[in-house]
Amino acid sequence: EPPPRTQESGGSLFAPKEYVQPTLPGCTSDLASYQLHNPTSSIPQCSAEDSAHSSQKPIEKPLEKRELRLMKNREAARECRRKKKEYIRCLEQRVVVLENQRKSLMEELRALKDIHKVE
Repeated sequence: EPPPRTQESGGSLFAPKEYVQPTLPGCTSDLASYQLHNPTSSIPQCSAEDSAHSSQKPIEKPLEKRELRLMKNREAARECRRKKKEYIRCLEQRVVVLENQRKSLMEELRALKDIHKVE
């Protein structure tokens, strides 16, 4: 069965979603998964009761706070680089799929043109 017809609008060619965004194994098409999450959402909110207990703990030294912040920053940067590599890998796979799809559509178009030439 031939794929559904595409619509041309303003010089751009639009195809149905199932033809434009093929499913790739190991890749999500949701770009939001590659965006940064809101860092404040993972920070627990302190209540008045919690703040009373926290005053009993010794105050961390500024050097320890800095080291902890740097360690967390390194981990976040590592995770960001990993996600970026995954995103790029998925885009590269998508390029291959779309190139193959384009090739098959061009062959189908050529075959249809040949059929109409005969008539």
